[in-house]
Amino acid sequence: MSPRSTRAKRTASEDKRPSRFKRSQKANSPTKRALKSSSSKPKIAPEERKVIIFNKPFDTLSQFTDGEGRKTLADYISIKGVYAAGRLDRDSEGLLVLTNDGILQARLTQPSSKSPKTYWVQVDGSPGEVDLDKLRQGVELKDGLTLPARVEIIDEPKVWPRNPPVRFRANIPTTWLSITIIEGRNRQVRRMTAHIGYPTLRLIRYSVGDIHLDSLKPGEWKEIQL
Repeated sequence: MSPRSTRAKRTASEDKRPSRFKRSQKANSPTKRALKSSSSKPKIAPEERKVIIFNKPFDTLSQFTDGEGRKTLADYISIKGVYAAGRLDRDSEGLLVLTNDGILQARLTQPSSKSPKTYWVQVDGSPGEVDLDKLRQGVELKDGLTLPARVEIIDEPKVWPRNPPVRFRANIPTTWLSITIIEGRNRQVRRMTAHIGYPTLRLIRYSVGDIHLDSLKPGEWKEIQL
């Protein structure tokens, strides 16, 4: 084999490797995976779509079954065929959206959709603007840097008493914050406030996108139209 032929084959081989790598990168990107996931979900006709909003009580799981005898959605919601669009921790309260529309479910939960979620958060202590600016800029957690959040101090909202009540420390004030994020990492808001030195005592989700908790009491639900 001539040197010229060998160089030609090597060049052809090298030309192929980058293109395969690029195709692999493109196919496995988070955006591509999200789009593929959304497009694979069955479409629901508008007249068949069900959307439920539920005020999840404290100490209730965001699922319909549990093998350990804990409270679940089945203790409150009788409609079949709907599933939670995102989770709300067992020790958190407030708005949970359920639907039979997989595409809507994905749109409300995937970070790529940038659907904002607002929480009313009671923290231990009195954070100042310097502390809150850290959340507004993004903080480094164990699973990476958070995206910037909208954060403001608010008056204590007129909400139901929690059962059991929040345990307060003597002579230590508490502060209510409104925190809006577009991510949905595990226990993210709690980890964010703990990171800046103000642990969360109580967490209530007030809204997801344009859907709000309204006047629902804990354990109450209603069907809405979108």
